[in-house]
Amino acid sequence: MDAWDWLTWLAMGVAAFAAGSIDAAVGGGGLIQVPALLLGFPNQPLPNLFGTNKIASVFGTSVAAFRYLRRVAIPVTLLTGVVIAAAVGSVLGASAVTLLPQAWVKPIVLFLLIAVTVYTLLRKEMGLVARAHPLTTRERWYAFGWSAVIGAYDGFLGPGTGSFLIFAFIRFLRFDFVQASALAKIGNVSTNLAAIAFFSWQAQPIWLLGIWMALCNVAGSFFGTWFAFRFGALWLRRLFLIVVSLTILRLLFEWVIQ
Repeated sequence: MDAWDWLTWLAMGVAAFAAGSIDAAVGGGGLIQVPALLLGFPNQPLPNLFGTNKIASVFGTSVAAFRYLRRVAIPVTLLTGVVIAAAVGSVLGASAVTLLPQAWVKPIVLFLLIAVTVYTLLRKEMGLVARAHPLTTRERWYAFGWSAVIGAYDGFLGPGTGSFLIFAFIRFLRFDFVQASALAKIGNVSTNLAAIAFFSWQAQPIWLLGIWMALCNVAGSFFGTWFAFRFGALWLRRLFLIVVSLTILRLLFEWVIQ
């Protein structure tokens, strides 16, 4: 590699560390990692870069999930259902890429993200109180259903997946931000693994780059989970709102320039 190659790979490592940190805390690591790959490797086909991004993400997300589950108790049946629903949804979403024009998707996603932001701002106590009583059967099915829907979105497009999962688990399961982040990490691991399997079959991810970025993403995930446990639900709520707002701005910018 020449000097430019090394600088590019170093930049990818820094981006992966930052993405792992943000993603472990409140989701939204793709806001950093995907644009970095697009800028660093503009001549690569998009499916190859999306596959590379998933390789980098799944390791950091898995470490974050493990660290959360050591500190946060989540029922096994809920974990299992979310994993299965999210994986099935992710594969279906990736398979449906050619069926629905992506031009239709961004306005819908923008509307949903804005609605999530406004709802969270209006509900001042939302996500600040940990759930103490057992989940009902209806609430479990809400979790499975939303995991499948958001998993399908992740397979199809992706930005904001972790934030959508966190919001859904807070809104419908009455979790706080720490509990919701823990369950969202499990869902994200499932969607990432399903997407890697799909892209490995349909595209050619850059595996060596993906592994390098994965190592940096893992390092970032340690920092992100430390932040979550150190500062708690209130700061996670604030960071959540910042990340969702930045995702909205990014999608608005992409929509305007296209």
